[in-house]
Formats: sequence, C-alpha cells, structure tokens
Amino acid sequence: MSNTKKIAGDCPSLGDDPKCRHNHLHTQGEGVRTFPQPILVTRPLLPPIPAITRRMEDIWGAQWLTNMGKQHGILEAALTQHLRVPHLSLLCNGTIALLVAGKVLDMQGEVITTPFTFAATPHAVNWTGAEPVFADIDPVTLTLDPKAVEAAITPRTTTILAVHVFGMPCDVHALAHLAAKHNLRLLYDGAHAFGLEVEHTGIGNFGDITAYSFHATKLFHTAEGGALACGSAEMHTRIERCKNFNILSEETVGGVGINGKLNELQAAVGLAVLEIMDDERERRARIAAIYREVLGQVPGVTVQPVLPQVTRESLQYFSIRIHEQEYGLSRNALHAELKKHNVLTRKYFYPLCSTFECYKKLPSSRPENLPVATRVAAECMALPFYGALPDEDATTIASMIRDMPR
Repeated sequence: MSNTKKIAGDCPSLGDDPKCRHNHLHTQGEGVRTFPQPILVTRPLLPPIPAITRRMEDIWGAQWLTNMGKQHGILEAALTQHLRVPHLSLLCNGTIALLVAGKVLDMQGEVITTPFTFAATPHAVNWTGAEPVFADIDPVTLTLDPKAVEAAITPRTTTILAVHVFGMPCDVHALAHLAAKHNLRLLYDGAHAFGLEVEHTGIGNFGDITAYSFHATKLFHTAEGGALACGSAEMHTRIERCKNFNILSEETVGGVGINGKLNELQAAVGLAVLEIMDDERERRARIAAIYREVLGQVPGVTVQPVLPQVTRESLQYFSIRIHEQEYGLSRNALHAELKKHNVLTRKYFYPLCSTFECYKKLPSSRPENLPVATRVAAECMALPFYGALPDEDATTIASMIRDMPR
C-alpha cells in the first residue's frame, strides 16, 4: 500500500520527475505529512517575460533610464487611479518613502509609533533625528491603540506614525481626532495596505501622508519601490522636490533633499505586475477563504479578521494567532513543527522593535508599557499566502495546523 498522498494535480509522478512542477505531499510513518519541496511564506508575482520585454524595448528606444521618464509617468497615473488618492509620488523603495515623508512633515521631537511592525518604521523615525515612542496595540486589529497613543503624548510629541498591520486598518477616525486635538502630524505606514479601502475610501486618503512599499514580497511590487500618497497639492510638490535633491531648477537647489526616484526599469516591472493584479487578488481571496473555513473553529487559533469597516481587503498577508493553553502548542513550537514538514511560516512581528538593541533602553520600550504587543508577538504567525499556492496545498497546510499532534 502506498504511503504517499498527492495533492496538487493529476500527475502520476511522486515528484521525482524534474519536469513535474507539482508539490506532492508525502505521509511518513504515523500520519506525519511532509511536502517534498518547501512551501514558502510568499513568492513574488512575476509577469510574463514578454510583458517586461515589450516595455524594456520602449525604454531602450527612448534611452531614458531614470529621472521620471515615460514608464514612471504612466505607472504614477495608473496607481493614483488604482489607489483612489488625490496625489501620488513614486519612490525607489518604501523606507526612503518614509524618510521623505518624515522630512517634508518636519518630523522631530517624539514620534509615537507601534512596536509591532517591521524595523523600517522606527528606523525611519530615528534617521530623521526624532525619538520613537512606542505605544501599545489593539488586541483585535493589532494596530496602534488610540487610547495608548493619547496616554503617550507629551509636549515634545510632534507626530503619530501608525501602521496598517497585515492590511488591517488603524482606527483612522480616532487617530485623526487625536492629531487634530493635539496639533500633531499623522503619517501612515501603509506597506501592507496596497488597495485597502475603508468605507469605500482608499486608505491613502487618511492622515497627512501614507507611505507604500513596492518591495518584491508585496502583493503589488516594482521589485524595489515605494510611494507616498497625500491629499494636498502643496504637500505633493514638496515631496516631488525632496525626492529629487530639492532641485528647483537647473541652477537652484531649494533645500536639503535626497535621491529617492523610482527608475524606468522598476516602473516597467510595476506596469506589468499591475496588469495581472486582479487575477492575483482573486486567487489570494480564495486561499484566505480556505484558511478561514478550516481554521475558523479550531480551539486556540484566531484567524486574521475581516473588519466591518473594510470594503476592500489588501490581501497582502494572512496571519493567525496561536493561544498556547487552548491550542496545546506555542506559536514557536507550531512554527518549528511546520518547518520540519517544509511549510515555512513567519513569526511576524517577533521580536518587537522595542526589544532591538538600538531601542530597548527607551522608557517606552518596557514590556509593562506594551502588554498587548508583547503577548501578540508571541502568538502571531503569517501563513504561506500567494496566488500560485494551489488550493489543495492551502487546504493541507490549514489541516496540518488543525490536526497537529499536541
């Protein structure tokens, strides 16, 4: 009797044929199931080569590689419409986008932000010369808790830097109220929030500026890249100048700027990716539905919620939380067990940024100041999530979590 179950198509091979692209699931011993090849947490969305080649031929014909050429202009216009924002500026990556935003907002003093994020968020604060002040997060959305933000405001506070974690939106109305009440700038890190809409409004319409990342690991990408969205024409002009050394004319520099421009090659990749985005979103939505169906009723597992105010999901990540006492294993133990069977998850966001050597001595970094974030960092895990993941694999991964011996 065969001890191998195939899950990804009709190919009779068990995966030993190098021409076979299916990832068959092997059962070893007493019900231990293992994929022969690693299932990665994400894979870049790669357009057909001819779609890239066609645009590269245009670039070569124009002999224009950077400095806001034709491809840059087409992509900027397309994304402005896609994201439903008044003004959009393309930049070379998401971290530079945050730095430029901090510069044009004159981010200084203390900046209240979340410890439950990627390192780029507090690093951007530090690079501007400001001091990150960590505030705790909401236990459901995993974004900044407005009550914790208000408690952290001091006379030195100038800015709130909030993150739409895993594409779950911050409480944009509460944070806007706080910013207005205390005369603070409001900057959003929307690295996870491409396409996200709240109450039928593009997420880039909230706050003073929203920063996007177009890194290769993102749903929409330009291999490396980023953008800033804002509602003010005057702010848009300042961003455009700042990302190009603050050059005002051939002979005039108006202030300190940086080289943050997206080049033509990156823009060409982005245009090709944008053409296949709808299909990718449909595939990811189907995978998310599978995860929710299989894991939604598993004791000790909390799946990433769909919030009622969200009218269009970002579909950037799919996260779960593991509650050790109820589930029977810790998040770390489950992560390790899945890895043994070639399912590679990520412990996002662990460790907290507040525990990094460069930030752990800040008064706001004390664990007792961040009880929710500290707990969530030990529970949260991002599952494999990309359009090319077969439905059968997604079902099996979810079933492995549901049925893991414990």
